[in-house]
Amino acid sequence: MLNIIKFSSIFFFILFCSHLYAAKASVLYANKITIVFDEPLRAAAGQVANIYPTIKRDLEKIFHWSVDFQPTVVLIQERQHFQRMAGTDVIVAFAVPQKNAMVIDYSKMHTTPFTLETTLKHELCHLLLHHHINKVKLPKWLDEGVSQWASDGIAEVIMDYNRPILPQAILSGRYYRMRTLNDSFPREKRSLQLAYAQSKSFVDYMGREFGKDIILNLLNSLRHGLTLDTAIEENFSISFADLEKRWLSHMRKKTTWFTYFTIHVYEILFFLGAVVVIVGFVRLLIKKRTYKDFDEEEEV
Repeated sequence: MLNIIKFSSIFFFILFCSHLYAAKASVLYANKITIVFDEPLRAAAGQVANIYPTIKRDLEKIFHWSVDFQPTVVLIQERQHFQRMAGTDVIVAFAVPQKNAMVIDYSKMHTTPFTLETTLKHELCHLLLHHHINKVKLPKWLDEGVSQWASDGIAEVIMDYNRPILPQAILSGRYYRMRTLNDSFPREKRSLQLAYAQSKSFVDYMGREFGKDIILNLLNSLRHGLTLDTAIEENFSISFADLEKRWLSHMRKKTTWFTYFTIHVYEILFFLGAVVVIVGFVRLLIKKRTYKDFDEEEEV
């Protein structure tokens, strides 16, 4: 029966990843993980097999939950193929919890700041959360926020995340209410980046203000079938709405206009420099026009 399950899982991914099917995808079973890959990525597949046990232990230590399933990792060699599968050019990996599987764009794993280890840890965290929280729907923002929190950051899965998009959104009031991120994230690049940033910030705030254990307690409450609102009230002794208000208040105090200026000082200086150049150019044109008119008057 186990072999049939493995074959079904691999068959799904070979069909799902048509380019792998055409290239006669290779499969590696090792250390309780299945790796599907283009043949040129055999060394990378071996690397995944080697680092997986450590990543698995790390997550089990963080959550006190066992990874009692065998995940499948699909390594994609070409960026364009991955983008067609993901439906976006913003991310470098995604998880398929229904299949205990993760798909990774290996072409980006040697491009700063991406690393195979952290990306694998992030996606395995998604699988672990969905595997254990199956009695209620896991909110998307909590899924992403906890996965970033447990895998050391956002930059490992989001492309071009090099600007402080969240402080700008908080200052302008153009942020998302957390409930709007319960079911899905927006697809547009900047909006998606903001959704990831908010999710991580909200979960980080929980951990800093109430302690790491409260995040784990919240997840365990969801695991046992409590709704999000009930789980929040049971563990934080406040409503979800009040928790969000506290987070926003914290962010507003943290994000002042001076902070925004210091973050964007180079862009601001560049803009001011451009203004100075334009003003100087206009003044030069005015002077030339004045001299020309003066010369014409003298000739008359």
